[in-house]
Amino acid sequence: MPDLLKRFRPVTLAAGALALTFGAGALVGFLYQRESDKPPAQVVTTRPETVRPTAPRIDMPRVEPPRVEQPRVQEQAEESSAPKAPSATVPIIAPPLAKPAPATVLAAMMPPPLPPGAAPAPLAPGAPLWQKNAVPFVPRSGGPMIAIVIDDMGLDRKRSSRVVGLPAPLTLAWLPYANDLPRQTKTARTAGHELMVHIPMEPRASDIDPGPDAMKVGVGNAELLRRLDHGLKSFDGYIGVNNHMGSRFTEDAAGMRVILGELQRRGLMFLDSRTTSHSVAFGIARGIHLPALGRDVFLDDDMSPSAVRASLAKVEAVARRQGYAIAIGHPHDATVDALVEWLPSVAAKGFTLVPVSAILKHRQPSG
Repeated sequence: MPDLLKRFRPVTLAAGALALTFGAGALVGFLYQRESDKPPAQVVTTRPETVRPTAPRIDMPRVEPPRVEQPRVQEQAEESSAPKAPSATVPIIAPPLAKPAPATVLAAMMPPPLPPGAAPAPLAPGAPLWQKNAVPFVPRSGGPMIAIVIDDMGLDRKRSSRVVGLPAPLTLAWLPYANDLPRQTKTARTAGHELMVHIPMEPRASDIDPGPDAMKVGVGNAELLRRLDHGLKSFDGYIGVNNHMGSRFTEDAAGMRVILGELQRRGLMFLDSRTTSHSVAFGIARGIHLPALGRDVFLDDDMSPSAVRASLAKVEAVARRQGYAIAIGHPHDATVDALVEWLPSVAAKGFTLVPVSAILKHRQPSG
């Protein structure tokens, strides 16, 4: 028995080795087969993708700094209709201060302009024309009122334009025979000034011409009304009439009754320039319930600058004494220059610059 075993030992070892070799080969083949079943693309692509994203993304923030360093580009984008940058970048960029137009800056530095008044009371039904055409005005304080009337407007276009450019409200009396009155007076009214018709009337001196269609003694009532109507049609928007010259005619009761009666019928008012101390205008106006006023001071009988300044001081004295004053001047250079200097000081002195209609309402509250 032992000899038999010794005889077969080499065979057994060889068979075992063969079996072991075969089993190992089968195992290797099996593993090779399993590995070969996997798609080659997965083996090649998975590893690079796990590494590739990290390298380029580290450098991406380098694109952002130009936005921070160029705020002007951002301003232009905000002003356009293009899509805006993300809101996260807005706090980084300090927007510049707005730069308003120079006129806006100047207006902001100046005190607010004083309007002609608060809110005037609404007109009653059937209000007279002088009230309808009056500059809307309510005095802002109880201080003395001053009305500056400039006569002879319209003939000298250059100087008339200077007057229109003065601070409002002035009261401007326009000669009815001047040219282009609708345009001239519309410009003045738009500037805030009040309008009157400066009707020519006969003076005492026969060698002085008051102008065409002047009111003259003895021409007859119908002719007076025709001349007045012609003058009142030269433009519109006025509150009434004052006389150009007229030292003779305003002393004539018959003629003045005709003129003032027609003004009353039309709902207008009358300002007596008082070229004579014997004017009958006030007495007649009271008798027919015509709103009327009279001039207190002439500014430029003497047209020297010092004399005009002295006249303005007189206006202030009259206003302090009676609570108001009406001054009449003309579009002379000396007068306009003096007003340019004086008008800005009116409020600081405690006065209120008013249109003539404001004094008329003060004197005759019932209208």
